[in-house]
Amino acid sequence: MSSLVLEPTDVAQWRALVHEAEAACEHHLDESLESYLVFLLMRFAGQPEMAARIMALEYLEAQAARSGQQREQLRDVGDQCLLFSGLFPQMAERRLVRVSYFVNLGRSAYDQLAALVDRHSESLYTGLARAFVGVMDVLQAMRALGGTPALGALQAAELWADTGSRGAYRTLREHYRLEPFDAGRGGRRRH
Repeated sequence: MSSLVLEPTDVAQWRALVHEAEAACEHHLDESLESYLVFLLMRFAGQPEMAARIMALEYLEAQAARSGQQREQLRDVGDQCLLFSGLFPQMAERRLVRVSYFVNLGRSAYDQLAALVDRHSESLYTGLARAFVGVMDVLQAMRALGGTPALGALQAAELWADTGSRGAYRTLREHYRLEPFDAGRGGRRRH
């Protein structure tokens, strides 16, 4: 467990926490993804009502929305799926779905959003879709900084099998002393 170091601003505090999580999971995000994550955490920090949302319904509503509203709704779906899969993976269990459900839905929302925005934003959202699992791993590492893994053993095994998450693999090995095995490939899966 790490000690609390107070930074002079909220941005600096969130950035320090993201850096600590990156170091803990040995995964470095590029500057644009790291900045996006910091501001995402700041934006949703005071929104407990987020947990009551149904992502599939919001995703479908975004499909029928006008272009400006559609972009905002797709961004919100991607962001919320990222937060659910990274910080609140137990939400998947409560909703009787795998964590990879949020991964797939979030990736899809970011991919669709990339096609609707300008070239600069397209690069960011395409990067988020491609790096979704790595960003999720950083968020799960952030959650685990207190000493308790974000995922249970079964969730970690499913997430590793479904997405190849290096964080889930590490959780299985370090916290549960399990050696992941991919029966479909005749042995250990490369992560």
